[in-house]
Amino acid sequence: MGNPITSAMQSAVEDRIFPGAVLLVQFRGQPVYSGAFGCAAVIPQPVPATLDTVYDLASLTKPLATATGIVSLIQDRMVDLNDALETYVEELHGTDIGAATVHRLLHHSSGLPGWRPLYEDIAIQERQRPGFLGSEAAKKFAIAYIAREPLAYQPGSKSVYSDLGFILLGLLIERATGLSLARFCKKRIYQPLGIHGLLFVPRAVDQSGLDGEPLVRAPIAPTENDPWRGRLLCGEVHDENAYALGGIAGHAGLFGTAAAVMALAGAWMHGYVGRDSFWPCDLIRRFVARDSNTPESSWGLGWDTPSPPSSSGEHLSPRSFGHLGFTGTSLWIDPESELTVVLLSNRVHPTRQNTSIQQFRPLIHNIIYETIVGSAESG
Repeated sequence: MGNPITSAMQSAVEDRIFPGAVLLVQFRGQPVYSGAFGCAAVIPQPVPATLDTVYDLASLTKPLATATGIVSLIQDRMVDLNDALETYVEELHGTDIGAATVHRLLHHSSGLPGWRPLYEDIAIQERQRPGFLGSEAAKKFAIAYIAREPLAYQPGSKSVYSDLGFILLGLLIERATGLSLARFCKKRIYQPLGIHGLLFVPRAVDQSGLDGEPLVRAPIAPTENDPWRGRLLCGEVHDENAYALGGIAGHAGLFGTAAAVMALAGAWMHGYVGRDSFWPCDLIRRFVARDSNTPESSWGLGWDTPSPPSSSGEHLSPRSFGHLGFTGTSLWIDPESELTVVLLSNRVHPTRQNTSIQQFRPLIHNIIYETIVGSAESG
């Protein structure tokens, strides 16, 4: 009898839930499953997915770059959760959103709406001033744009998942450190942890060089045949607002392999259980715990928690934390069973109209839990 995890993944490819995917599972600190399925690309010609395929991680950028960056800055005593945004982004001084705390922004309870098409206005500026897109001026334009946005609700009264809030958090990290978000994450987080497969791919820097090093040593899975940009996207961020900001942003822009995502997930798991921790245990636990002050919210700080119906399925413990990415990526970590699941796909290839992954995610997590944790408990 075949492995039910493998069968489910193969069926997902056959049913066109995604063209291909990489799945990694760790249990009690040990790798227990790895597989690459289907194709990394189907156009212009088929390219098989491999364990080394680099995927556009989309909103996994929020926990794996921005929230991890904030944790590191708090540890370094450079930022506090109660600090106001305007402390670091001086252009926001005196505005409603400038008064929002780092905690509120991480918790998606700052009052900001979820999304606005910043890229459309930045593209207009680019046509008038070539070179504007991706420049420091574009970042300042984004700050001014968000500052004009009326708050959509009373801060702290509820959580509304917000790309805009994480764009501002990414800029806060840059202002606090004097480094780009990409350089800060590489220098302070990824390199010290020995992680080489997580990176931003800045616009206008070809893949053969950044700081004298090859950017990407493995094939990148393309995403959408994008009607706005008029081309198949490969090695440039799928998210339009992140693209307009130069490919490096707090809400999207990170690329990576499944092994690299698993390595950083392992650092969070170790922090949670207090084992060989890169960050203080109490700080990690604060970030990944649901905020009880907002009863109807499932959010921690930069991380989500299971809330039925959850993409994590039916079995992960309430202490679990994770996140999804629009391109077809997900990460769930259960410190109670010590189970970590990384699923990377490019379900938006060649079009974002394919949304079948929404039904598949809980299914595959159920199968993984029943096959691996259930077998261990019954054995």
